[in-house]
Amino acid sequence: MKLLKIAMIGDVVGEFGLKTLEEKLPVLIKEQNIDFVTVNGENTAAGFGMLPNDFKRIMAAGANVVTSGNHIWENREFWPILETEGNMLRPANYPNGSAIVQSVSGAGFACVNKEHISYIVLNLQGREFMTAIDCPFQSFDRLINIHLGRAADNHPLVSGDGHSIPTAFPIIIIDFHAESSKEKEALAYYVDGHASLIAGTHTHIQTADERVLPKGTGYITDLGMTGNTNSVIGMDPKICLNRSKKHVLYHMETAESDKPGQMQGIIAEVDPETGNTVSIRRI
Repeated sequence: MKLLKIAMIGDVVGEFGLKTLEEKLPVLIKEQNIDFVTVNGENTAAGFGMLPNDFKRIMAAGANVVTSGNHIWENREFWPILETEGNMLRPANYPNGSAIVQSVSGAGFACVNKEHISYIVLNLQGREFMTAIDCPFQSFDRLINIHLGRAADNHPLVSGDGHSIPTAFPIIIIDFHAESSKEKEALAYYVDGHASLIAGTHTHIQTADERVLPKGTGYITDLGMTGNTNSVIGMDPKICLNRSKKHVLYHMETAESDKPGQMQGIIAEVDPETGNTVSIRRI
């Protein structure tokens, strides 16, 4: 089987970021023959959260699954989308909503079958320098071992009757929305050999450490962002400067520009027979 090409796109910031995604993602998919796309959309609504039409626009641009993070709860009108759209994720490790009991709106993972390939996308959130929610490490174990039926020692997926499922190895993709680079790298090594790809989001600054880990998992500490790069993490530089200098919480606004925006992320080549990443490069 041919190698699969998977694109993961960093946090889309505001209307400017949405327009940038709509312009650049379809071109990338066509030119690079991308097989599967995840997009983090948690900052599309003026930088904080999402609105229902934001999700529709990201999917129409070519995303297969939309991930999010700590800002996903900002707009209450978006909560029904979390309940009704299986391809719209929130972090899995919110309390009592991580693996067994769904007491928080939405789901933290999606299973997508596309052209006879099984893609499993997990959305997790970090705890260092962020709200102390459930442990992302334990949540990963529960999602893999209980919900996905995959043993911790990297055995193939099994069906309910205990027989191996006669399909190619599932492609497991993780968006880890976290502040701490240390926590991101630690989780990456924890899932190495049990996931195909793990990419960090949340900081909006693309890192230059993309690599394949020893057991075959592709990794980057942060995908970066999609939006106005003449900004402070997508927001108006003047407002951010005043907040930092004066320690006054001025209302944040996204940075607008008449110049083209930039879409950041990664493209990984994954072997569908093993689930291992063969190569990974930045967009």
